[in-house]
Amino acid sequence: MMPEEKKSMNAEPQKDTAGANAYHVPVLLQEAVEALQVKPNGTYVDCTFGGGGHSAAILKQLGTSGLLIGFDQDEDARKNLPADDRFLFIPQNFRYLQRFLRLHQVSQVDGILADLGVSSHQFDEGERGFSTRFDANLDMRMDSRNNLTAAVVLQTYSENRLHKMFEQYGEVTNAKTLAKTIVAQRAISPLNTINQLKQSVQAIVKGNPHKYFAQLFQAIRIEVNDEMGALKEMLAQSATVLKPGGRIAVITFHSLEDRLVKNFFKQGSFEEVPADEIYGTRPASALKPVNKKPILPAPAEMEKNKRSRSAKLRVAEKK
Repeated sequence: MMPEEKKSMNAEPQKDTAGANAYHVPVLLQEAVEALQVKPNGTYVDCTFGGGGHSAAILKQLGTSGLLIGFDQDEDARKNLPADDRFLFIPQNFRYLQRFLRLHQVSQVDGILADLGVSSHQFDEGERGFSTRFDANLDMRMDSRNNLTAAVVLQTYSENRLHKMFEQYGEVTNAKTLAKTIVAQRAISPLNTINQLKQSVQAIVKGNPHKYFAQLFQAIRIEVNDEMGALKEMLAQSATVLKPGGRIAVITFHSLEDRLVKNFFKQGSFEEVPADEIYGTRPASALKPVNKKPILPAPAEMEKNKRSRSAKLRVAEKK
């Protein structure tokens, strides 16, 4: 991983005035919606409805016969639903994209948008367990209907599984030591709350404590919500669900996500595919990247909304 990619790994944004009084401040709003090239009579999907910011911008460009379908697994997102007949809400993880589109008699769509960042609301609701700023139960579930919580992960995963999780999803410097410490500590007393976790590993924290715990929490959150698995499933389905000429726009916030999106857009798979030994060719992807490099937030947006600093927008078009 390149040094510049590592800078984007901090999981929790610093609270700032841009998001202090909002459920969620949409990142790269104008750029993402413009990338979709919204048709007034088209059908679009907002995979991560959240605060509804991106959806509102899409609805403004839709005509009376247009349709926007919003997915969100977080029950709190219901508070933000627009009173609009052109909007259909599906309270599910976007990994079930194709299943629920079929259920509503939608075979293909003109565009798909996904903002993969954790909403400001989720970080600011202390009892959800996403933020290091509060003491609460170790939950971190985006969908409260799921049984797996952060506490269950920390109490039941083997030392080796914890090690791989911290190393892969959080890039924690001393992932092996961290896993060993947690296993030793949980044998003495349960790790059920944020403060219990922080205190149990305080002696082995490397470098900046804020960054260390941000990486630790990111790793646990990704595991609890199977974020990488859900992203892979959604991307794989997008190639089928999109109409020819339709576009998908994905906003990522750390290098793990960005690498998956980049590889899938470019070659139709999640890992680098070696060229054929004889012909030097690779399997063709159903999607074509619109931009060679990701679209980044403008300096003004990064100044106004600090959580946007690690955002990258990648766009692809169905061939």
